Amino acid sequence: MGDLNKLTIAEARDALRKGETTAVALTEACLKAIDSADALGAVAHKTPDLALERARAADERLQAREEAPAMCGIPVGIKDLFCTEGVPSQAASKILEGFRPDYESTVSGKLKDAGAVMVGKLNMDEFAMGSSNETSVYGNAINPWKAEGGAALTPGGSSGGSASAVAADLCLAATGTDTGGSIRQPAAFTGIVGLKPTYGRCSRWGIVAFASSLDQAGPMTRTVRDAAIMGAAMMGHDPKDSTSADMAVPDFEAMLTGDIRGKVIGIPKEYRMDGMPVAIGKLWSDGAEMLKDAGAEIRDISLPHTRYALPAYYVIAPAEASSNLARYDGVRFGHRAALAPGDGITEMYEKTRAEGFGDEVKRRVMIGTYVLSAGFYDAYYNRARKVRALIKRDFDEAFAAGVDSILTPTTPSAAFALGREVSDPVEMYLNDVFTVTVNLAGLPGISVPVGRDGQGLPLGLQLIGRPWEEGALLNTAYALEGAAGFVAKPAKWW
Repeated sequence: MGDLNKLTIAEARDALRKGETTAVALTEACLKAIDSADALGAVAHKTPDLALERARAADERLQAREEAPAMCGIPVGIKDLFCTEGVPSQAASKILEGFRPDYESTVSGKLKDAGAVMVGKLNMDEFAMGSSNETSVYGNAINPWKAEGGAALTPGGSSGGSASAVAADLCLAATGTDTGGSIRQPAAFTGIVGLKPTYGRCSRWGIVAFASSLDQAGPMTRTVRDAAIMGAAMMGHDPKDSTSADMAVPDFEAMLTGDIRGKVIGIPKEYRMDGMPVAIGKLWSDGAEMLKDAGAEIRDISLPHTRYALPAYYVIAPAEASSNLARYDGVRFGHRAALAPGDGITEMYEKTRAEGFGDEVKRRVMIGTYVLSAGFYDAYYNRARKVRALIKRDFDEAFAAGVDSILTPTTPSAAFALGREVSDPVEMYLNDVFTVTVNLAGLPGISVPVGRDGQGLPLGLQLIGRPWEEGALLNTAYALEGAAGFVAKPAKWW
């Protein structure tokens, strides 16, 4: 079989079981692709020896004809936010330089136990703070898609390395994390599928924390079927995470019938933003028509507190980040600044954090510390928490009224150029305008590639589902994917 690195998870799984290929051959194809793709900056830490060791173990498992899990022998990339035993896990930050954990995150451990093969740790925005993968200590990750004129484009953030690696066929799938859209936005920018599960479906244990009440891991894949397969392998109860839900994980792949007749799809009027590009508006309308043609009912709905989502998110997320990042002090692990004679512990903290954190992380830590301070806690943080409750109530009321899922754009534009001047950080934060509500409400959401803009760049639509009903959400996404028929791939230039 040629181009093994271009197979989907489902295709590779079936080929492995038929004996048409091996996990070692699949892994070698991906490692070769990774070695020729340094220009993309997608892979932060290559792990070829470990990958081949796990691939050989997967082949033994498959040859023993034991009931091997669906992910057995599948080469995947792991976002650098996941702690991986003995492998650098820096969260793309200088302050965690040299950190090699002696334990495995629950999610990467589940994939490892299922026989998946880690081919490398993937680039990302520092501490998952960013929408363009330009805040990484490793340098920018680059989108394999190029616009007319050839400018280098962002793959999105913070899971930009994961999106770039999957879109460029460096691995068959990758893990991502989503705090305000960091799986779905880069998926849309690179023409792949990104699933953010219900908060509590995937354990957060061993994932470097950004905002603990918002963070959620999920799969980034080429197809909806692959998201169902990999998502099921990542999910499940974990007693080490107090927010992990003790609920059975269904067989999501078996639920992919494509039959959505009678399902109600909500179209929120508040998501029709001023200045929305024509291509995005048309894509949204076309997507609604596709679902209608598949037998779904399209219903206009209102989510009135959507307008307050971005400000509420950018109070809550930095507040939690300022608390979580306080542990990085140069004492226990990672980078420690050189001290001058007479410097004490206070100077060590100050110098270490000044050197170790990038500008965006410092900005968010300062915002978070400010909104949690004595004089401003009620004015900002407490008020944002109340707004969050109202946003969740909007969704609860829509679902109670019979809506099964909600269709929106994933992003307000296609991928934009790297290195563009952004004088106001809020301009970059606006990339999350369609995605942050899902995290604030703890709901499952998925981005599906549906079309392309006038420059040939991919565009995605987002489906938002009822809590804990990832199976139904994936099935609606499967119907949308089938109707859209998106099969475009970036032309190789790297």
